[in-house]
Amino acid sequence: MGSITAVLLFSLLVSSTDDSPGYRDTPVIPGQKWRVHDADRPRPKVVDPGDHVPLSRPAAATVLLGTDGQLGAWTRGGDDIGWTWLGNALQVKPGTGDISSRQSFGDMHLHLEFRTPEKVVSSSQGRGNSGVFMMGVFEVQILDSHDNPTYADGQCGALYGQCPPRVNASRGPGEWQSYDIFFTRPRYEGDQVTEPARVTVLHNGVLIHNQQAFMGPTRHRNVTDYNGYQAMKGPIKIQDHGNLMQFRNIWVVDLEQNGE
Repeated sequence: MGSITAVLLFSLLVSSTDDSPGYRDTPVIPGQKWRVHDADRPRPKVVDPGDHVPLSRPAAATVLLGTDGQLGAWTRGGDDIGWTWLGNALQVKPGTGDISSRQSFGDMHLHLEFRTPEKVVSSSQGRGNSGVFMMGVFEVQILDSHDNPTYADGQCGALYGQCPPRVNASRGPGEWQSYDIFFTRPRYEGDQVTEPARVTVLHNGVLIHNQQAFMGPTRHRNVTDYNGYQAMKGPIKIQDHGNLMQFRNIWVVDLEQNGE
């Protein structure tokens, strides 16, 4: 969620007095009865994803992170990313900042694999935290949600601050996990959004969102909308939230029709 500058804020504010992580002073989400990051919102049911084998990369896919250690598909504000290649995975270098793909996408199938740190440090949003942002602004949360209570819309797989996953399909710390994200960008007529961005998400092969709408670009501790938002494409962003997260096997199939 948010930027790395929010880490200290989380450590101070994320727990309520009754040990239910979350907030009770944030706005109510439009159309819901829950507040943003509501401490009282029910957590998703835990399910066992089983022995899921990640999807094979289609021939039409654009490889953003393979096994050769080539990192040229990514940038950090126009510079080299500064993260660490470990021989078979890319590891966040805390404090260097978020990275973004040089290429922009609209409708797409995004596949990525991630691993939270094997050594458990901290709790709630301070534990194994990152996120993947479609078009640079629509976040699917990444978090160590294995036996780690946190607010429901900050759970691993949540549309951060908007919608929890249907279930918690997380594996344990240090285990490789996968996302397959089928993303549809917003549609417009003039300066009005006629269809919001939507995602269908498989977490370790388990369906956790089915054509779920984003209410707008991701925000922390606040509601969102599409006012002023008109983008047709944008980069894929991966967050540095201060944890030693690892990533591998990232590829994209462009699903835009006729390049519209």
